[in-house]
Amino acid sequence: MTGKKRSRFFGIPLILPYMKPYVKRIIFMIILGILSSLIDSVFPLFHRHVLDKNVMGRTLEGLPPVIILYIVILLFQVWDNYITTYICSRLELWVDRDLRNRAFHHLQTLSFSYFNQHNVGYIHARIMSDTGKIGVLTSWRMMDIVWNLSYIICVIAVMLFVNLRLALVIMALIPVAVVIIIWFQSKLVPLNRRVREINSTITGDFNEGITGIHTIKTLVAEDKMNEAFRVDTSDMENTAVRTAHHSALFKSLMTFLSYLALALVLWQGGKLTMDNVIMIGTLSVFMTYALGILEPIQNIINTISELITIQVNIERFTGLISTSSDVKDTDEVIEKYGNTFEPKKENWEELKGDVEFEDVSFIYPDGDEYVLKDFSLKVPFGTNVAIVGETGAGKSTLVNLVCRFYEPTEGRILIDGRDARERSQGWLHSHLGYVLQTPHLFTGTVRENLIYGKEDADEEEIIKALKAVYAYDIVMRMDKGLDTDIGEGGNMLSTGERQLLSFARAILADPRILILDEATSSVDTVTEKKIQDAIKTVIKGRTSFVIAHRLSTVIDADIILAVKDGKIVERGTHKELMDMKGYYHSLYMSQFIEASADV
Repeated sequence: MTGKKRSRFFGIPLILPYMKPYVKRIIFMIILGILSSLIDSVFPLFHRHVLDKNVMGRTLEGLPPVIILYIVILLFQVWDNYITTYICSRLELWVDRDLRNRAFHHLQTLSFSYFNQHNVGYIHARIMSDTGKIGVLTSWRMMDIVWNLSYIICVIAVMLFVNLRLALVIMALIPVAVVIIIWFQSKLVPLNRRVREINSTITGDFNEGITGIHTIKTLVAEDKMNEAFRVDTSDMENTAVRTAHHSALFKSLMTFLSYLALALVLWQGGKLTMDNVIMIGTLSVFMTYALGILEPIQNIINTISELITIQVNIERFTGLISTSSDVKDTDEVIEKYGNTFEPKKENWEELKGDVEFEDVSFIYPDGDEYVLKDFSLKVPFGTNVAIVGETGAGKSTLVNLVCRFYEPTEGRILIDGRDARERSQGWLHSHLGYVLQTPHLFTGTVRENLIYGKEDADEEEIIKALKAVYAYDIVMRMDKGLDTDIGEGGNMLSTGERQLLSFARAILADPRILILDEATSSVDTVTEKKIQDAIKTVIKGRTSFVIAHRLSTVIDADIILAVKDGKIVERGTHKELMDMKGYYHSLYMSQFIEASADV
């Protein structure tokens, strides 16, 4: 039943809440559209009056008032069109803005699982492309339906009132036109959709050919890339030619129908004029309607076809908005601590840093196997926990649970002795410092990026954080020091420099729980040694979780968790794990042998 209703109303009920703030403007726009179509449909009656009375009568009697009235109505029509166009433009922008704000706001509330299951391109299309098409629907397409439909009704009413016989002559061609339009739409819509799809593929080929030029050249893959691009452009050409063929034939047939209607009106109207049943002015009216009535019919059917397409955009957008996060604070928690956007920081308690896993089991939302099963571990304040394992082994699972990026499937995670779910995500995240393996910086200056986690940080604190991670000299060598623009996503910096700034940003926030996800993987050996020394300093007085690939960097950790195939297979200190001669021992020895071989 729901699906049928959506098809019948093109998904419009789903977006009514976003149109509600502008309902008065929409009603005003509709009224103006109806008035505009009414004026357009009765303009030929002015021409009839002038032709019959003044031209045929060879007199100017009564012409000035008619001209004045004509000009007044024309000026009103100009004003009407201006206001309607203005309202449609603003309405499109307003709805588009509201939808994008709503979508982006909702995305900030979703957990990691949503972003793991949907790529950036998919999400970007929901926010930009889908919302844009919905904005067009609520303004221009609605106006198209209103104007064209009311114009057709007004014209038919006028024709039937003026002369039934000629009205029936024109109306007899309307069903033929409708059948032709529908048939061609069934061919053109899929072809146009295919053209857009191929165009997207070609755009992707361009992007890949430019961004991947170094890889293409080193793999000597120019011929392969060129051939793939040639195939796509040939497909584009063939599809576009077919579209142009159908479009040209369609337009020719519609032009033929319009002139056929005109010919029939001239034939029948000429007879009536010769028999003095109608005057030349009436014939002029029907000639105008014969040439003009088929285009609004075509526009309505085109718009309906577009509405059917936009229905998919509506359902995809509302699908995003209706997606619930896997990680949510309860109403009671929100009432006390606030939410992400309206935190009640006056109720936030201090966080000490005790973390405890209590019989925790976990399955990823898009998985079907346990990656943790009945896992328990006490991490007292100040403990340094190292998590090691091969690439792709699942080392990030534990820290994602500590950060509440995911919720345990079973069991509890306690922060300072209380279930983490008893306090808000915002409260927990404000006490976390996280340095990612692949660092992300925001477009702006060095200073702006560093203070993201602590907006009130002064110059002294910033410099102290930079020195702690040996990034101070690097920043000072930049053109404008802290005020140097680092480009989009930090693309004007090397990967190592971005990682150092990311590390400094985490330290500046003075977190109680510090998480380092292979935080030195992108820096040179000398810098890595300095950062490792810095880490020993900055983790003091904090609970820390260090995900490491190079095991030599974690031998001093208080506890090491060895992860294999998504499961924790061993735990203990470095000495205890080496004495066990198990998985950790084999990892360590293989890296030791590799390091010796490199030397």
